[in-house]
Amino acid sequence: MNELTKKRCKPCEGGVAPYDAQQAKEMLQQLNGWILDEGRLVKLYPFKNYYETMAFVNALAWISHREDHHPDLQVGYNKCRVEYSTHAIGGLSENDFICAAKSDALFDL
Repeated sequence: MNELTKKRCKPCEGGVAPYDAQQAKEMLQQLNGWILDEGRLVKLYPFKNYYETMAFVNALAWISHREDHHPDLQVGYNKCRVEYSTHAIGGLSENDFICAAKSDALFDL
């Protein structure tokens, strides 16, 4: 299990600098299949059908509510693109990487 999945998101209302490119690349090494795209952390999850896609989306919504850190989602019949960034600081924070790791753990269930 990824160590990030054991952490909890911390409230972020701004006033904190986002990760710079080097910090983001270092954190990215703790994840599998995620990419950095225009300041966002992004992954496309494939599914067999719409039911599995929506089950993932609904479970991810519960995790997001619990962590109070919400991704942008693009949902299709058999795929879901998940994008994390910390809007309050205009970039990436540890919260994004924590939630990405939890998304992967959910997908692996």
